[in-house]
Amino acid sequence: MPSIVWWLVLSLLLGAFGDEMSFKAMIMDERTQEDFLDGQILLIDKPYEWSSFQALNKIKWAIRKKFELGKKFKIGHAGTLDPLATGLLIICTGKFTKKIPELQGQVKEYTGKFCLGATTPSYDLETAVDHHYPMDHITKEEIEKTAKLFHGEITQQPPIFSALKKDGKRAYELARKGEKVELKSRKVTIHEFEITKIDLPNVYFRVVCSKGTYIRSLAHDFGIKLQSGAYLGALRRTKIGSFNVNDSIAPNVFAENLS
Repeated sequence: MPSIVWWLVLSLLLGAFGDEMSFKAMIMDERTQEDFLDGQILLIDKPYEWSSFQALNKIKWAIRKKFELGKKFKIGHAGTLDPLATGLLIICTGKFTKKIPELQGQVKEYTGKFCLGATTPSYDLETAVDHHYPMDHITKEEIEKTAKLFHGEITQQPPIFSALKKDGKRAYELARKGEKVELKSRKVTIHEFEITKIDLPNVYFRVVCSKGTYIRSLAHDFGIKLQSGAYLGALRRTKIGSFNVNDSIAPNVFAENLS
């Protein structure tokens, strides 16, 4: 089909269905059982308040139901997203599950929002604000200057409300019981850290970082450097390596297209 005709058809479809997501929802997935067994890389847009495990399960059961596959069907994701975060979750099937370690090591891009002047125990919205801090001294120039302190290799203290294990148990399980949790600091790399908008108390950002970076910890440390407090108010993973969330699809839409 000539390109000009294709774009006319696409424009008509987008006009009829309202947006790109609606357009994706109308496209049937014609991949076969052999395709998924041989290996597929699926780009999923994880919804807000879904765990990565829930998103993975939605995809797994859709594929297993469609092709009547047993429990031996291999599937896994290449990097957890917190339930309160949205965005790109890479899921690998069949033989491509061997690619997961390589994909996990890819550089990642996030966009989001820091909320200044307060802190939470979880460094995000999972827990309520526990302390408030002054903000009168914080200026746009000071925020831009502080962002430059987080370029290159930095040391981070992971949040105690994290999936890291301590004495065989998840840190967040201990933290939710009120038990004291001490986690080792780690070296991570911030390749890019851009402040995209300032609307105090909210500071919007884009960050490109290495594997293992906790954006919640970045928010917390950002507040400390500003001689105030901060927690993560919103987070979206937009890229993993060369993979972009713009090419992803919601779990429910994937399941509908496959059925």
